[in-house]
Amino acid sequence: MKKLLVAFAAFTAFSTQAAETLNVAATAVPHAEILEFVKPTLAKEGVTLNVKVFTDYVQPNVQVAEKRLDANFFQHQPYLDEFNKTRKTTLVSVAGVHVEPFGAYSQKVNDLDDLPNGANVVIPNDATNGGRALLLLQTAGLITLKPEAGITATPRDIAENPKKLKIRELEAATLPRVLGQVDLALINTNYALEAGLNPAEDALIIEGSESPYVNILVSREDNKDSPAMQKLAKALHSDAVKQFIEEKYQGAVVPAF
Repeated sequence: MKKLLVAFAAFTAFSTQAAETLNVAATAVPHAEILEFVKPTLAKEGVTLNVKVFTDYVQPNVQVAEKRLDANFFQHQPYLDEFNKTRKTTLVSVAGVHVEPFGAYSQKVNDLDDLPNGANVVIPNDATNGGRALLLLQTAGLITLKPEAGITATPRDIAENPKKLKIRELEAATLPRVLGQVDLALINTNYALEAGLNPAEDALIIEGSESPYVNILVSREDNKDSPAMQKLAKALHSDAVKQFIEEKYQGAVVPAF
C-alpha cells in the first residue's frame, strides 16, 4: 500500500508538472469560437487553453509582446507585418488557419451600381485593412488606385473616383454600428458575423477564396516552438476544425489548410 501511495504521489507530481497552460487572445467570432472548439482536444493532450476575448486589434498584440499573454488569433500577415514595423515588435506567425473574405455592405442599396454620386463610404482605419477595403472597391470598379499603391493604400492613393465617393476611415469594430447611417461600409468578416450579417449572402461584393489575407495564430519567437503552442497549431489544422469551419460558417469563413 505504501508503495502504491508513493507511486501515485509521483505520478500526480509528474502530471502537474507536465500540465501546460496557454493564454490566447482572440476576437469573438470566429476566432474565439474556433479556439473553444479545440479546447477538449488540447485538454486530452495536457494543455489548458484559456481564451481571452478582445474587441480591438491592438491590445492582443501588445499583451503578447509584453508576455502578459502567450499568443493571439485574430489577424492576417499583412496586419502583423505593419504592426511589427510601427510598434517595433517581433511577433511571428505560428500557423495559418482560415480566410475571412472581406465584404462591402449596405442597408440603402442592393447593388453597387445603384450607389449615388457622393455616396458616404466607410472603411477600416488601420493601414492594412483600409488598403484591403480600397482594393476591393477598385475590384468593384468604383475607384482606381495609383499604380504604386499597395496593400497599405490610403484614400490619398485614389487616382480616379468617378462617383466622387466620400470615403472615411473609422475603427474597424465600429463599422457595423454605423452601417445604417452610411451608403456603404467595408467590414471585416469577424465584425460582420458578430453583427448578425452573413457575408456569403449580405455582402454586395466579397473577396474570392484566393484572398491572401489568411488569419494566423501569432506568438513570440521565444515560445512559438513550445510543445503547447505546437499542439495548438496542430489542433487548428485538424480535419475536425476544417469541418467545423465549413459547417458553422457556410462560406463566410474558409479553411486555409
